[in-house]
Amino acid sequence: MSLLSVRDLHVGTGARDLVHGVSFDLEPGQRLGLVGESGSGKSLTAMAVTGLLAPGLRARGSILLDGQQVIGARDRALRPLRGRVAATVFQDPRAALDPLMRIGAQLAVPLRRHGRGLSGDALNRAQLAALEQVALSDPERILRAYPHEISGGQRQRICIAMALACRPRLLIADEPTTALDVTTQAEVLDLLDALVRDQGLALLFISHDLPVVARICERVVVMQQGVAVEEGPVAEVFGTPQHAYTQGLLAAARRLDDALEGGA
Repeated sequence: MSLLSVRDLHVGTGARDLVHGVSFDLEPGQRLGLVGESGSGKSLTAMAVTGLLAPGLRARGSILLDGQQVIGARDRALRPLRGRVAATVFQDPRAALDPLMRIGAQLAVPLRRHGRGLSGDALNRAQLAALEQVALSDPERILRAYPHEISGGQRQRICIAMALACRPRLLIADEPTTALDVTTQAEVLDLLDALVRDQGLALLFISHDLPVVARICERVVVMQQGVAVEEGPVAEVFGTPQHAYTQGLLAAARRLDDALEGGA
C-alpha cells in the first residue's frame, strides 16, 4: 500500500475548482516533487493531503494517507495523522513561528503531543536533541530565544526540527527555501536532503525551482492551472519533456541560468 495515494483530487470554492483531477502515489522512502508556476495548485494539493485547506475551500476525490481517508474526515480524526504520519515545513518560517513564544516553548508542543508524554529533564533533552539534529549550534541559547532574535536560516531549521519531532513517515516541504538567501538556501537543502535520506522519510517537495527538484527528488508531477500535465521520473520528465508547458518551464530555467552566468 502506498503511504500516500491521491486520486481524482479536486479543490475549489464550490463555484470554481482550483485543482482539477490530480492523481499520484507516494511510496515509503520515495521523493516526489510538485512543480509549476505560482498559482498552479501545488500548495493547495499539499494542504489537502493533511486536511489543512483554508476556510471556504473544499476537496473532492480521494486522499488515502497511511490507509486513512482524509477527504470528508473530521478534524479530530486527522489530528493523530498530523505530526506522527505526515508533517509540513512551510515556506516562511517567520509566519510559521509564534513571535510571542520562546523557541523552547514552541518546540515543546509537538514533543508533548501524540502520546510521547515528555516533561522536565526528558523534555529538555529531547528539545536539545531536536535542535542538534538540524545542526544548530548553541541549542540552549536558541531554546531561550524568541524568533526575532535568530536568523532566517535558523528559524527554518527550527521549523524542520518541529516537523520531525514526532518522527513522521512523510515530510511535506512547501517551498522551504524561498524566503532565504541563496547561501542559506543551499545549506537548508543539504540538511533536508540528509535528514530525509538518513531517516528513510517519504518527501513531498513543492517548488517552482526545477534544478532544486532535479537534485532532491526521484519523481515529479508538473502542474499547470490546477492540472497535473506530466508525471514521471525526474530524469525522463526533465530530460525529454512531452508536454509543451514542461518544455516552457525548462526553457525558462535554462535562459535564467544563461543570464546569470553571463552576468557573473
